[in-house]
Amino acid sequence: MQQIEIFDIPSPCKGICLVNNRGYCKGCYRSRDERFTWNSLTNSQKKKVLSLCQQRYKRYLQQKNKVAQSSPQADQQGFDF
Repeated sequence: MQQIEIFDIPSPCKGICLVNNRGYCKGCYRSRDERFTWNSLTNSQKKKVLSLCQQRYKRYLQQKNKVAQSSPQADQQGFDF
């Protein structure tokens, strides 16, 4: 038996509203369609979108860490210790 949802799930919008090169918002990590249809989605669909957003954010952090580890430290550029 499923639990009935009493409260709507709020939008994950952070008010940044910039799109990256893959079409996802840099603030909430939703696609264009996910942003535009948010109010018409069911609570289970909204939960799925939020799960996808969390996955996208984790991939972003992994990529950011990967790039940071592969580039030399900015503080020590040009110094030979």
